Amino acid sequence: MPAVPFSQIPDDARVWVFGAARPLSDDEQRRLADHVDAFIAQWAAHGSPVVGGRDLRHGQFLLVAADERATGVSGCSIDTLFRTLGDLERELGVPLRDGGIVFFRDEHGAVQAEPRPAFRKRALSGGVGPDTVVFDNTVTQVGDVRAGRWETPLARAWHARAFPVGQPAGAPQA
Repeated sequence: MPAVPFSQIPDDARVWVFGAARPLSDDEQRRLADHVDAFIAQWAAHGSPVVGGRDLRHGQFLLVAADERATGVSGCSIDTLFRTLGDLERELGVPLRDGGIVFFRDEHGAVQAEPRPAFRKRALSGGVGPDTVVFDNTVTQVGDVRAGRWETPLARAWHARAFPVGQPAGAPQA
C-alpha cells in the first residue's frame, strides 16, 4: 500500500498545503481524511503507485505529501489530486484550493483567514506585524513544514514582500 503515515514521509518529499477559510467540524475532518486516504491508497503516476501521506492540522489545513524518491509524481497525477480536492470542496461546501486567502494567527494564537485585500488593510493599519505568525502554504517540501517555514513569522515569509506592514503599497521600505 503506497499510503504511509505523514510522520514517515522523508523531509525531501513534495508537499501541497490546502487551507479551509474556516475550521472544519469533526465530521467534515473525518470525511476529508477518509476521502484523501482513499485517494492516496490508489494514487498513481504513470501506472506506478505514489508513496504518499497526509496530515490534518489545526482543524483547517490538509497537507498532502508524495515521496518522489519512491515514485515521481507527474503533471497528470498532480492534476488528479487537485480534481479530487475539487470534488471534496463541492461535497463539503468549503474551498480548499483558494490561493487568495491569507492564514495567520491572531493575538490569542487562533488561526484566522482573510482574503488578501483584507489582510493588506490589516497589515497597513498595524493589525499585524513582522512577528505575526503566518502560514506559508507555498512551501514545497515536508522538511519546510518540519523546520518551521510553513508556520513562521511574517517577516520571514513571502507575506513581508506582498503586505508591507504599516506602510502603503509601493512606499519605500526602510
